Formats: sequence, C-alpha cells, structure tokens
Amino acid sequence: MIGHFLNPIFIYGGLMLVLLNCQTPISNNPLQVGDLLFQDLNCGDLCDAIETVTEGVDGRNFSHCGLVVSINDTLKVVEAIGEQVQVNSLRTFFARSGDTSTINNIVIARVKLSHQSLVASATENALQKVGQPYDHEFLLDNGSWYCSELLYDAFKTANGGKDFFELAPMTYKDPATQEYFPAWVDYYEELNKDIPEGKLGLNPGSISRSERIRVIKIDEIKI
Repeated sequence: MIGHFLNPIFIYGGLMLVLLNCQTPISNNPLQVGDLLFQDLNCGDLCDAIETVTEGVDGRNFSHCGLVVSINDTLKVVEAIGEQVQVNSLRTFFARSGDTSTINNIVIARVKLSHQSLVASATENALQKVGQPYDHEFLLDNGSWYCSELLYDAFKTANGGKDFFELAPMTYKDPATQEYFPAWVDYYEELNKDIPEGKLGLNPGSISRSERIRVIKIDEIKI
C-alpha cells in the first residue's frame, strides 16, 4: 500500500533498506543528538503532489524527516516510517537518498542554542514511541504518528506542552487548479477515509523553515 511509505499532505517516508550492524560512535561523528534530518525521497505522484504545495528551507523539497538519538553511545535515527515508529542506523537513513560518506540529498538542522535544553527530553519522548503505529491518515492526536508529527510531539512535550514547531492547515489541492491531486483522491479512497483538507498538521518542509532551528553544513559523515 502506497501509504506505507508516505507522510501526510506534505511529506512522507520512502523506500526502506535494511542494513545491519552499522555503528556510528558519537566521538567519530560531526552529528549531534537532537539533530534533525530532512530527506528528499522519490515516492512517485504523492511526493510530486507534496512538493508542489510545500517548500522546505532554501527552496529544497523534503518528503521525510527523522531525529538523531543515542543508543549505547551510538548515533541512530528515530523515525516514523513503514508501519511504525522505529530506530534505524544512520547508514539506513542516508542510503535511502543515495548518500553514503558524502551528503548530497539530506539537509541537517540543529536546534538553536537558546533551545538546546529541550533536546534530551525531546529525544527521550520520541524513543518512547518506538513500536507505535504509523499514521496513514496524517491526523494529529489519533495514537499513531507520521514523520513530522513525531518530531512535533517530541519537542512539544519537551517544551512543557507548548508548540515548538508551528501547525498550519493542510491542503491536498493543486494550487494551480484548486482541485484535489488525483493521487490523494486515490490514496484516501483506498483508506476509505475522507481527505482531511484544512486539518491542522505539519510536514518536513515546514519544520525545516522553523526559526528555532538552523541548518548546519556537514560535507562528510561517518555512517
């Protein structure tokens, strides 16, 4: 089902690769716990629709995002993708975009210094959701999670229940015609659900433009 690889109205996960025994010691990595990873994936018509209505930082297109965490002194990524929230190696995450040691298709952002005190609690909150179901409907507060919703809730909880990243009404319509993208019509018909036009939500692109984070330049990374 195509929804297994997507994210809502503006962003969704993509092809999953399973690469085992990939370790990324913290001491050998320019990444930090709490860094946000924004990914451009090719998931067909739905991603094309998302990119038409959503723009990320610096004009980039994103279809997925994840959060860097530490497990046993090794950097990993917690993300909502596939059927559930899960933890994957950096190599698995980067390989989806064709990135290995050189970073071309992933943008890395870091919470600004004034908000770094939230990082530990945010990563802990995200990890507590591992194993919980993926949100194929892309709705808030329904006990399941899409990729940007996972990050939104993690930092909101760390911020004392106050929004850290901003919500906005979601749209599934082509801005040129104001008609629903056919891909979304088919997607929600398959789910037997109404298109949640106008419902509050967010996406990797909107998070990437947040004034509370900053893009950092890392050319090479050990994964």
